[in-house]
Amino acid sequence: MDIALHYQEKGRKEPFILLHGNGEDGTYFKHQIEYFSDRYRVIALDTRGHGKSPRGTKPFTIEQFSHDLYDFMAGHEISDAIILGFSDGANITMKFALEYPDRVKALILNGGNLNPNGVKRTIQIPIEIGYKIAKCFASKSPDARKNAEMLGLMVNEPNIEYNELSKITAPTLVICGSHDMIKESHTKKIAENIPGAKLSIIKGNHFIANKRYAAFNEEVEAFLQTIGGIQKAEAIIGQSEEERQ
Repeated sequence: MDIALHYQEKGRKEPFILLHGNGEDGTYFKHQIEYFSDRYRVIALDTRGHGKSPRGTKPFTIEQFSHDLYDFMAGHEISDAIILGFSDGANITMKFALEYPDRVKALILNGGNLNPNGVKRTIQIPIEIGYKIAKCFASKSPDARKNAEMLGLMVNEPNIEYNELSKITAPTLVICGSHDMIKESHTKKIAENIPGAKLSIIKGNHFIANKRYAAFNEEVEAFLQTIGGIQKAEAIIGQSEEERQ
């Protein structure tokens, strides 16, 4: 690990990690940090090169960000966690769940995509133009270089195949806005390809966790309560089996 990720933490009990989107930081989740901290140990990270986390020297990629998350959890002795990822954070979360399945207790994927084609063209075209311009000036300007790296994440990544999602075994909620920048058909295919995943589409745009936080938090909480109920039932069944033996 070449860097230490900056993070905010509030609450105790079960770890609940929040991963923000491209160009943002952990403060994006201010409404979730406060809301869930009485029931969870909420940890909002700043991804490599975002917010107060240093850029470091390793690749600026979704895969590297997933490795950074593993290093963070190992360094903080977190064996597994519920992970909520928004936008690029959701893409990191999917990559992480595929590479480190034992570290994932449950997933909330908000506005993620498997590849750049999942983004609506009206949104993607300006990103691609901005990336080309920033790339031209990257060698002359640190700001342009940073901008090129950020936009490059959306132009060149992520690269996850639909059939890979079948390997995700953790309980999963796929949630998006009714007017999201990610194609609704793409979001539905993500949910369809993750075994047992629940799909929720609520009124709003890409930024529902921040702009429509009451409705968003309610959906997430209902999902987590369902997961908690299943875990309790499994524990009771497990105890009964021990008694019978």
